[in-house]
Amino acid sequence: MTKAKGTADKNLSNVVEALETEPVNSHHAQQLQQDKNDRRHQDSLNFGQPTDLKHQR
Repeated sequence: MTKAKGTADKNLSNVVEALETEPVNSHHAQQLQQDKNDRRHQDSLNFGQPTDLKHQR
């Protein structure tokens, strides 16, 4: 195990920054919402796959 270096995960901090962004207009708001939906969809795809240690790709 590696020890934490006292800083937040870079990917996690980028997501937090993206979620804190205020939309400028309706088009920008739609783009931000789509980004959030894309992340949720990808997360659900990754989460739903069981680990198969016998038959790895």
